[in-house]
Amino acid sequence: MLKLNDDQRMLQDTVRLFMAEKGAISKQLRHWRDIGCKDGFGHSLWEEMGKLGLTGILVPEAAGGSALGQVEANVVLEEIGRNLTPSPFLTTAVAAVRALEGSAHAEKWLPGIAEGKTVAALAIDEGPHHDPSKITMTATRSGNGFVLDGDKQFVVQGASADLLLVAAATDDGPALFAVAPDASGLDIENVTLADSSKAARLSFDKVEVDADAQVGEGDAPLKRALAAGRAGVASELVGVAAGAFEMTNAYLRERKQFGQPIGSFQALQHRAAHLYGEIEIARAATLKAAQLLDEGSERAAMMVHVAKAKAGQVARLAVQEAVQMHGGIGMTDEHDIGFYMKRQAVIDQLFGGPDFHARALAQRS
Repeated sequence: MLKLNDDQRMLQDTVRLFMAEKGAISKQLRHWRDIGCKDGFGHSLWEEMGKLGLTGILVPEAAGGSALGQVEANVVLEEIGRNLTPSPFLTTAVAAVRALEGSAHAEKWLPGIAEGKTVAALAIDEGPHHDPSKITMTATRSGNGFVLDGDKQFVVQGASADLLLVAAATDDGPALFAVAPDASGLDIENVTLADSSKAARLSFDKVEVDADAQVGEGDAPLKRALAAGRAGVASELVGVAAGAFEMTNAYLRERKQFGQPIGSFQALQHRAAHLYGEIEIARAATLKAAQLLDEGSERAAMMVHVAKAKAGQVARLAVQEAVQMHGGIGMTDEHDIGFYMKRQAVIDQLFGGPDFHARALAQRS
């Protein structure tokens, strides 16, 4: 069924209130941007999320988590998107947790993630666009370990991470490696993205790691991280669209022309109604993808592609409509609506944009 159960709705209510109060644009995004924070997010909020049990949603109970599922994680991510709250939740509490689960690294890292004290970053992309099939970074066998050579970019919170999960090509195919950020031969360049969030460029020059640095076996950990990350960012995009839509609806009721609210104009009503329907479709697609992932369905991969593509298209429409309906004020820094367009532009490409996932769907058919 394409609806949340009672427990999931209770979680949604709790997270919505928490994010609206603690994660609001004025308290988080604007604050960290304006003081030039190198991390781009608040560690105190991250720990509060840990105390609330949010960072441990996917973490097993034995490691201090609640062992819930992708649906619950996506509930949190939609509220993060709605408030544009900067946090490591997507990459750490979702993608990294799924990558680490069942591996020898889980015992070391998952408790810290569940407490909101550990930040992990996923280093996959190398070119201008997301494409894990074209990983050129190498992990060459050397003695009892590996030597990593190559470059990564768009590593979200890469300069703030306690743990780097790095995708590299081995003789047996792609694999993930757990790398310390202070490893010898690793250079980290912190950069600021269009939405004021932080990412990093990583350069590996003969970085030596032990054999047990490999996370799990083969490409299974990487595939789990990608599936969870893509489904999660789809929900965050739905949240961005919903937040922009809600702000725009409020503006349509308040702004007056010719003595009446502009929301009474039929042309704008039609556009708003169309956007509302599109957001609901995207939300249904992301919920179905999360449900299939939790069920371990063989159809999950297909639906994740659908969800990410649809959510990306709808979020783009939502922010464009929002800025247009706000008029000139929508282009100013004083008004928050422009931040939604910037966030959409950045996370639209995270884990692959709509075109990437449309092609992936076509190749599966």
